[in-house]
Amino acid sequence: MLDFFSGSTRIGNTERAVEECMEIALGSNYNDVDLLIFHTSIGHSFETLVKKAGRLAPGAKILAASCCGIVGREGVSESMKDMALMAIKGSDFAISHTDGIYGSNSFEKCYKMALELKVKAPDINMIYFMASGIDIANDRCIAAIEAVFGNNVTVFGATSSDNMKGEKSYQAVQHQVFEHGAFMVGFFDQTLSISTQATHGFLAIGEPMIVTKSSGNIIEELNSKPAWAEFTERLGLSEEATCGDTIPIGALAEKLTDEKAKVYGNKHILRVVTSHEGNKMHYATDCPVGTELWLTVRDEERIFSEMDNLTRCIANECSGKKIVAIFHADCLARGRFLFNRVLKEELVSRMQNPFFVNGECPPWLGMYGFGEFARLGGDNTFHNYTTALYVINRN
Repeated sequence: MLDFFSGSTRIGNTERAVEECMEIALGSNYNDVDLLIFHTSIGHSFETLVKKAGRLAPGAKILAASCCGIVGREGVSESMKDMALMAIKGSDFAISHTDGIYGSNSFEKCYKMALELKVKAPDINMIYFMASGIDIANDRCIAAIEAVFGNNVTVFGATSSDNMKGEKSYQAVQHQVFEHGAFMVGFFDQTLSISTQATHGFLAIGEPMIVTKSSGNIIEELNSKPAWAEFTERLGLSEEATCGDTIPIGALAEKLTDEKAKVYGNKHILRVVTSHEGNKMHYATDCPVGTELWLTVRDEERIFSEMDNLTRCIANECSGKKIVAIFHADCLARGRFLFNRVLKEELVSRMQNPFFVNGECPPWLGMYGFGEFARLGGDNTFHNYTTALYVINRN
């Protein structure tokens, strides 16, 4: 049986930040902790983080991913000094990882990882997946996992990020640090179930751009013009703009089926461009020729109303169950890059309060990343620009 504990802090010294997170989560006894999952802003040294955690808890597996800010039981922070931890006691989990994952090999890399999990633990019923946020075909990752486990296994998690530069992000497994890595944690505690949902609150506008040339997750032409030039022109930016310039205002929308739109509460699902090479844009999923892509605008009222609806739906699903932990992924563009601090803290407060038990927030590990995995209409789905909640219950 698995037990969850969390802690978060905002300290510039990496070793002290690790110590404080572990003290908040676990007190002074680290001997019986089995898994440590860290989310850390890129102001921290990942090499120092994993070494320090390994010294404090030599018997624990250690995983980490970079982010653009964290959300924990203690609240929200978006600085270069943030660190958050979910600590887990118990043996009902298995881990696999890879390096060198890109859009072109996302299926193969994830299929191999999923097979490794299946061999270790065939009864896995949920998989926490964390991967590089730059140049990866996330829909292919889901397809690979489902090719091994089927659609009944819930995939949740996120893609790692930097401070919205779109240059590099980090993942760590034990004492290895990667820039294009990924890891999976398969949980097989049969007393646990998970509820996941995501929401964005943006609206598609204008006429769509048409993908006229692409390869996998790389878009080469939009409207028969060089993709990056056409994209930035539609945004009112020059071709010299960086991904950091486009991410806050450049959410691209794909139309959903009527059935999924009804469930989602929005007619479109959003996508992000996390990097580009000249005029070639690295999209978050495969994007075949003929795909229609709309520009979008945020609707502040919808962001809050859809968030309230999300928490109500999940709270209803969890009725009568004990919430043991909440994992949370938020798009970095929904943090300080879209909201001032007051609105951001209000959004997080309205996200967390419905799940308080006797006035206390359950163990919570949240991050601002490049993308989110959550179910949509019963299907494992990759999202961008959303708030995604993953509530783990003991039945």
